[in-house]
Amino acid sequence: MTMPGYQTYAPPSAPARSGLAKASLVLGVAGLAGLVLCLAGMLPAAAGLVLGLVAIARGPAGRRQALIGVGCSALALLVGSLVLFWLLSKAAECGDQARYPDQDARARCIEREFPFARETSAP
Repeated sequence: MTMPGYQTYAPPSAPARSGLAKASLVLGVAGLAGLVLCLAGMLPAAAGLVLGLVAIARGPAGRRQALIGVGCSALALLVGSLVLFWLLSKAAECGDQARYPDQDARARCIEREFPFARETSAP
């Protein structure tokens, strides 16, 4: 009940927050950081991309976070795909039997192209 001459006051509502948008942002950043670990960041980046697109489709709540998450996820997927393509093309080049006819020549190519891939002895 209001008194004459007075208006009712409703406190401002809290801004709506989207958990999907926040998850997309976290997964996108984790995807970028995870690329240095043998391209392991591609899986969280793919999940972040999907969650970000769902958050954007649901409405304006958390839209900025979702857009940043989608951008980070897309960048991680693009960089990871390019690196994976480059690695596979180098591996296919070393597996070419016309260019490297015997197993020793192919092994030398792999050692030359992939110096980080060394055989390790089992403990």
